[in-house]
Amino acid sequence: MTEAERSTPLSGTIVRGVIAGIVAATAMALWFLVIDASQATPFRTPAFLANELLGTNGIQPTVGSIFLYTVVHYAAWIIVGLLISWMLRAIHTAPTVLLGIVVGFLLFDIVFYTSVAVTGVDVISALGWPEVLAGNLLAGVSLMGFLHLTGATPPVTWWSALVEGNLIVRDGIVSGLIGAVVVAAWFLLFDAFRGSPFLTPGALGSALFLGARDMSAVQVDVATVLGYSILHVAAFCVAGFIAAAFVVEAERHPPLILGAVLLFVAFEAFFMGFLAMVAEFLLGPLAWWTIAVGNALATLSMGYYLWARHPRLQEVLRSNPLDQTV
Repeated sequence: MTEAERSTPLSGTIVRGVIAGIVAATAMALWFLVIDASQATPFRTPAFLANELLGTNGIQPTVGSIFLYTVVHYAAWIIVGLLISWMLRAIHTAPTVLLGIVVGFLLFDIVFYTSVAVTGVDVISALGWPEVLAGNLLAGVSLMGFLHLTGATPPVTWWSALVEGNLIVRDGIVSGLIGAVVVAAWFLLFDAFRGSPFLTPGALGSALFLGARDMSAVQVDVATVLGYSILHVAAFCVAGFIAAAFVVEAERHPPLILGAVLLFVAFEAFFMGFLAMVAEFLLGPLAWWTIAVGNALATLSMGYYLWARHPRLQEVLRSNPLDQTV
C-alpha cells in the first residue's frame, strides 16, 4: 500500500463510494430520460419499472410510485459505489474506464437475472437490450471516472499493466481506433450528402438488433446507432491488433508485410459477406464502392500510423527489399 493510500481514511472511501453511486445513478437516469423523450414517452422507463417493482401492472403509475422507484434506483447504485470503492481500496487497483466497462457488462447480467427472479419479467427485453446495455456501460464508466478523478494516484493501473512493454496491444488499439473513426467519418459524410445523417450505422444497427430486412424497417435512433458503433469500434480494434502483430513480426521477417495486403483483402471480403448475411438490403443503397473506399481509407490511415511507429521496419525493408527476401 502506498503512502497516499495509507493516508486515505475509510470515511473518505465511503464518501467517494456514495457520491460515485449517485453519479452513476444520475447518468443512467438521464440516459433513459433521453431515450424516452426521443420516443415521445417521457418517464416511460421509471414508470414501467415502478409498476413491475410494486406489482401494479395495468395501473396508471403515480408520482409517488415513480419517486419510490427512483429512491430504490439511487440506493442500489450507492451500494454498488460503496462496494467498488471499498474493493479498489482493498486490492490497491486503479479505477479505470476499462474497469468501468467491465462493471457495466456485469451489472447488465445482474439486471437480467434479478429482474426475472424478483418480478418474473425480463426487463431487458421489455426495455430493449441495447438501451439497457448502453445505460449500464455509461453508468459504470461514470462511476469509475468519478473514483479515478477523486482518488489518490495508484501505483499501477490496469491500462499501464496491459500496454506498457506490449507494443502490439498498444499499437493495435490505437490503429484500430484510427480506422474506426475514419470509416465512421466517411459514412457520416456520405449519409449527410444524401440528406440522411447516420443512416448507415442506424440501418446496420436495425438489422443486427431489430431484425430489419428492408429499408422501411430501419430505425435511425440513439440505440441502433450507438449499439452498432460499439461493435464497429470493437471489430476495428481486433483488426488493428492483427495488423500490429503482422508489423512487429515483419521487423524480423520482412515478407510477412505481404500479410497486411492479405488482411485488407480479407477484411473487405468479410465486410461484404457480413452485409450479405445480416443486411443484404443495404448493398444497393450503400453501393459497393462506398464500402471499398471506406475500408481503403481506414487501411491507409492505420497503415500510416503503424509505419510511422516502426522505423525499424522501414530500415529493414530499405536494406532488404521484398524482391530480395521472398
